[in-house]
Amino acid sequence: MVFRSICTTFAADMANMDKTNAQFEQALAECRALFEKKLHDYKASWRILRPTALTDQLFIKAKRIRSLEIKKESLVGEGIRPEFIALINYGIVGLIQLNKGFADTVDMDNTEAMALYDHYANEALELMKKKNHDYDEAWRSMRVSSYTDLILTKIERIKEIENLGGETLVSEGIDANYMDIINYAVFGVIKLTE
Repeated sequence: MVFRSICTTFAADMANMDKTNAQFEQALAECRALFEKKLHDYKASWRILRPTALTDQLFIKAKRIRSLEIKKESLVGEGIRPEFIALINYGIVGLIQLNKGFADTVDMDNTEAMALYDHYANEALELMKKKNHDYDEAWRSMRVSSYTDLILTKIERIKEIENLGGETLVSEGIDANYMDIINYAVFGVIKLTE
């Protein structure tokens, strides 16, 4: 009887993980579709962003989410969910920029930009799946405002690492913070969809 109960619980947990993985994939697919459309309109203009400008762009997106959460009103009519999507896409851009460095001109065609986007989005997806397994879906019990605060904390950490010229003693690098920002923002997208 106990064994059957354990098996039933395990099967339910696996079904929940499958549902979550599908939600992760769906959220990232939505972000990818928007990124591709913006790439069509603007090309890879983000290649010009230096690390500090990219950090500031992440900051203003997260700060706007927090402002809307506190004020409960948007005067420009755009809600919180699109800002979480922007954080995901800028987080992936950040990973690309860390790898490629910034450029003085748009030095990448759309095909290369999408290939790099897909590479880093897939890395983020795989990390989310692993962390979700280890943390047993704890994010589902968190408030969306906590994701916002954690994202702002990660951005502050990136700023400090940038101020230190990347010379940290024990901390994860900027890339790990970008991954966490993507992760929390995906949680926000899913929570605001449900």
